[in-house]
Amino acid sequence: MRIIALVACCLGLGLFASVAVPAPVQAASVTIHVGSSLNHGRAISCRQGQILLQNRGFRDVRRVDCRGRFYIYHARRGGNRFEVTLNARTGRVSNVHRLRW
Repeated sequence: MRIIALVACCLGLGLFASVAVPAPVQAASVTIHVGSSLNHGRAISCRQGQILLQNRGFRDVRRVDCRGRFYIYHARRGGNRFEVTLNARTGRVSNVHRLRW
């Protein structure tokens, strides 16, 4: 009886020892791009910014200022008028300000 218990303990320890062995690790290659692939890193055009805003649900989009790092537009959405600022490089909306009439 003791021999069977001893054999069972040895087998149990053998299973634990085989499970606890870590698998070999391989390095993964990761490519990270900073910025946007929109327009291949160049600034978007004023017209492209207007289309981006229309695709994001704004209507009656009018260009106010398309110089510098940020483009400014006036647009409607949900019955309200907004001044929307787009980043000229990435095309991301950087600021939305509701206009009062």
